[in-house]
Amino acid sequence: MPNHFNQQVIDEFRANAGQVGGYFEGARLLLLTTTGARSGAPHTTPVGYYPDGGERVFVIASAGGAPAHPDWFHNLVAHPRLTVETGVFTYEAEAVVLDGAERDRVFARAVEADPGWAAYQAKTDRVIPVVALHEVAKDGPPRSTASTMGEYLRIVHDAFRRELVLIRKETASHVSGVGTGGRAPLGAQLRVNCLTLCQGLHNHHAGEDLALFPLVADRHPELAPALARLRGEHERIAALLDELRTALTGPGDGTAGEPGLGPARLLAEVDRLTAELEAHLRYEEEQLIPLLDAVPAP
Repeated sequence: MPNHFNQQVIDEFRANAGQVGGYFEGARLLLLTTTGARSGAPHTTPVGYYPDGGERVFVIASAGGAPAHPDWFHNLVAHPRLTVETGVFTYEAEAVVLDGAERDRVFARAVEADPGWAAYQAKTDRVIPVVALHEVAKDGPPRSTASTMGEYLRIVHDAFRRELVLIRKETASHVSGVGTGGRAPLGAQLRVNCLTLCQGLHNHHAGEDLALFPLVADRHPELAPALARLRGEHERIAALLDELRTALTGPGDGTAGEPGLGPARLLAEVDRLTAELEAHLRYEEEQLIPLLDAVPAP
């Protein structure tokens, strides 16, 4: 039988480029379309995920601590190739069920980020599976949900905005959990979330510098001053990202006087990046979206 709650989430997700309200509001969410283990029919399910800083993400088959694995997990075990929707992009992925030490390490990372996973594991005798989704590389531009380049720019920007909000919320929660006068190392998953954001912004701005801006400059030479400003802002944001990346991957964790990035400093760095990036995104949208709304998305 159809799951009406899931279908409402799916419909809202697709209608709003990955943004949903209610129970999943503010969560990192994907839509997975798997092939039925017995029926062979496609089934779409909303699931939470964790970034891994590269070409894979993790999903956890908790089923809320139920005694049995969720149907979508059985489906991808039988048919590991599936479709992933991010709200911005749709791509094919290969599912790999983690086992042994790697599964335990990733699950511990998730528990550190959200103790609810440990509560789910405590409710059931089964070992809750962790699945890595590896994007299957394909030639050509990524499949976007946008119909125009202007819409594409808008939904990509909004995805970065949502991720910054999440990272700030996670960091602020870490700071408050430490308490005044206390310090604690950054959680491993929080570090990965920040590094994934850094890489995503770098890739997006590099793509604009190499492809989008030359296209706009060729068609609209009057925008040369605006494009020069945007390129300069890219350089400024790149410097901020480099500082953040270096601090996150450097020696020490910011505790007990060691060098490194503690949660309070991370919060300040995220606030600084958010302010600069939001001003940049807003200006870019003002200058480019009215023109790009007339250009079909690839």
